[in-house]
Amino acid sequence: MSVISPDATITLALSVRDRHAAAQWYSDMLGFALVYHADDAGWSEVATNTPGVTIGFGEQSEPTPGNSVPVFGVADIEAAHTALVAAGVRFDAPPETIPDMVSTATFYDPDGNALMLAQDLTGG
Repeated sequence: MSVISPDATITLALSVRDRHAAAQWYSDMLGFALVYHADDAGWSEVATNTPGVTIGFGEQSEPTPGNSVPVFGVADIEAAHTALVAAGVRFDAPPETIPDMVSTATFYDPDGNALMLAQDLTGG
């Protein structure tokens, strides 16, 4: 039995220098559709051709190539965070919230790979 039950979505988060250019490249080269640009949050997303799977672009001045973080959608991030902490899972910090957008929390598997939980707060 699992500690939490992620929903049917996953976002692969990538660090990029220019998220608008990255979204355009993934659209032009792979046929992925722009979902949105959240300029205030420094984040953009494209929908892949696989239902429920998106790629998110976080802007950084010096991105780390090859570093992708799977982001698992959950209905209640506080409950998921509490359950995983109780099971001994290491987190960077408690969930962080961008009002009316998303709550996220980064955690690690036993080998130190970064993973993230995300609760959609847009109502969509």
